[in-house]
Amino acid sequence: MTLEQGFSPNLSSNNGLTRQLKRDKLRAVAVIGLGYWGPNWVRNLYQGHRVERLICCDLDANRRQHIERQYPAVETTDSLEKVLHDPEVEGVVVATPVSTHYSIARKALEAGKSVLVEKPLATSAREAAHLVQLARANNVVLMVGHTFEYSAPVMKIKELISSGELGEIFYISSVRANLGLFQRDVNVVWDLATHDVSIILMLLGQMPQAVGCHGQSHYANSVEDVALLALHFPNKLIAFIHVSWLDPNKIRRTTIVGSRKMLVYDDTAIQEKIRVYDKGVNVHRYYDTFGEFQYSYRYGDIYIPRLEETEPLKTESEHFVDCVLGLDEPRTDGLNGLRVVTVLEAANRSLRYGGKPVPVDDTYQVDGYETHSPTQILVYR
Repeated sequence: MTLEQGFSPNLSSNNGLTRQLKRDKLRAVAVIGLGYWGPNWVRNLYQGHRVERLICCDLDANRRQHIERQYPAVETTDSLEKVLHDPEVEGVVVATPVSTHYSIARKALEAGKSVLVEKPLATSAREAAHLVQLARANNVVLMVGHTFEYSAPVMKIKELISSGELGEIFYISSVRANLGLFQRDVNVVWDLATHDVSIILMLLGQMPQAVGCHGQSHYANSVEDVALLALHFPNKLIAFIHVSWLDPNKIRRTTIVGSRKMLVYDDTAIQEKIRVYDKGVNVHRYYDTFGEFQYSYRYGDIYIPRLEETEPLKTESEHFVDCVLGLDEPRTDGLNGLRVVTVLEAANRSLRYGGKPVPVDDTYQVDGYETHSPTQILVYR
């Protein structure tokens, strides 16, 4: 995935290996962090049989012992330095608390390892851009764990939008709510909205011009547990994202309204996750007086696309291995992560400004280079 414009050349190039390795297995991959999400990476890499050595790193001995019992062939350690100095380690998955993503990923990239960082890539656009530069400088892969971009429903929605079946997109409304899990180092925007921002940018293929965000903290000072984001795009296109750690129900629902059809994506549904509604509003083009002005409403059929579903993380882990081997180019590369972090950073500033929309066009310095935030159209392969 690349940008047409908007980045200095050192950032706009695709990050990843410029060589292809003539084998189908990696010598060793390390998973850093065995808390909530890390064990899922261990399971998929272990079951994928494309890694000769799988190493798990965590400071907590109980977590390491749990992995050892489940996967006796897996190596464990509490030393990040040991992992980074292991010459056989070709890939590193960072699944640690968000506040540590940048520092661990930076060390791994500087050690010449390809890296996949769980979402979000970093806690600032400056940090994210620096990671992209390090990956380029060291000729290694940098990816970010935007898992929903590998899910069958999201890829199907992208197909429907690209084909024009929904018509011109008017707005997107997304809700991601549940009771917990409260995070200590980031608010609900950085924790939950990351998914929806990633999905929306993928589906629309463009960046918002401005972001507004309202939120409130009820249990921890300055750590918002509920928030509402508004992403303002060109041509009156708008996207709303409601995220909450304080909801009695688990909700994962996205509504997309187009000029021709409407779509609802419910990720909690066991079956029929996507429903396409042939509904819309028609405006009569010609009328002589206001009294003659009227709308007509269209109520058509409901279409449920067939999906070939696999676990998104399984697809993502296999893709990571392929990219490190030089067999494929990253679908969720460092620039993808930088774009999402840029939006999240703007939303966080808007929170501090009482919800005032913040333009997504800031300029920041990275290693002496002046770099503009990616507001231009995105080109997806």
